[in-house]
Amino acid sequence: MGFIKEFKEFAMKGNVMDMAVGVIIGGAFGKIVTSLVNDVLMPIISVATGGIDFTNLFVNLSDDVKYKTLAEAQEAGASVFAYGQFIQNIIDFIIIAFCIFLMIKAMNKLNRKKEEPAPEAPAGPTQEELLTEIRDLLKTK
Repeated sequence: MGFIKEFKEFAMKGNVMDMAVGVIIGGAFGKIVTSLVNDVLMPIISVATGGIDFTNLFVNLSDDVKYKTLAEAQEAGASVFAYGQFIQNIIDFIIIAFCIFLMIKAMNKLNRKKEEPAPEAPAGPTQEELLTEIRDLLKTK
């Protein structure tokens, strides 16, 4: 019974719950970014590069037979160097890293505004300064 209580205390700690929420939101965020890359950016990049489909770029290493697509070469059992998928993954990574950077930058900006201390009231003269002024006034009389 102590094991269950200990596990419950562990699972209900703030850090564990925050991490669970982060993983769930991260998964959803990953789907959004993947859709952004595949459905929005890659078609634009494909048009800009003359219709190149990065995921279909490959070099046949096994024989002299020409394959039109990567899937066709893989289906035939040909040994291929599929560098296009690697390029696609690099583009995905750069976009995801940039999106995360923007999110963290926005969160840091919000946190800075919260943490800024209220301006302090102007400090009056110190006790030594007041005593010096009184001494100087007494000397002039």
